Amino acid sequence: MPPEPDDDDLRQEVARLADEVARLNGHRYVRIHNNVARLMMFQFFRGLMLGLGTAVGATALVSVAVLVLSQIEFIPILGDLATALIKEIKVEVTE
Repeated sequence: MPPEPDDDDLRQEVARLADEVARLNGHRYVRIHNNVARLMMFQFFRGLMLGLGTAVGATALVSVAVLVLSQIEFIPILGDLATALIKEIKVEVTE
């Protein structure tokens, strides 16, 4: 069995633990989340950026996929479908 720690060792451990908790409470992440209004604002802007990034990424991915599929003419179904999509997009843009 390990030896029992004496009072001095326990005081030092508690002091180190208190210092570490104080250091963590001073961290920026904890300071932001201590205020409810600031936390809500942070989460709101985070959600906006997530939605914007998803929309922009999906738009880029779909446009590249349609462009690649329109170049494939040896597969009649995919080539015709992609060509029809491109024509529909051009009609929407010109109107």
